[in-house]
Amino acid sequence: MQLTIPPKVTPRAFERLAEINDGAEAPQALRIAVEGGGCSGFQYEIELGAPREDDLVLEGSGQKVVIDPISLPFLADATIDFSAELIGARFVIENPNATSSCGCGTSFSM
Repeated sequence: MQLTIPPKVTPRAFERLAEINDGAEAPQALRIAVEGGGCSGFQYEIELGAPREDDLVLEGSGQKVVIDPISLPFLADATIDFSAELIGARFVIENPNATSSCGCGTSFSM
């Protein structure tokens, strides 16, 4: 059986999630999922939500990033970060498993 190395979440990503949740009555987790589709075959889905029973939960700065068990192998050893640039601010995923990606930054192939 192959061991899956869980993704890493940068302090900057946890800090941005804390800013998003600041003052929220019920803080939300950042859910990262991989879905079929997009211009390269797979695409990332990033949304806020509650952890589910079978999720991998990554915690830092009092915040949670969650990944479902089906998406986890696609995100093995990836890095989840937050980037603020002139063109916009967003959570980004640096995925060593992706063989190519497109300009949108949310679609990739393996």
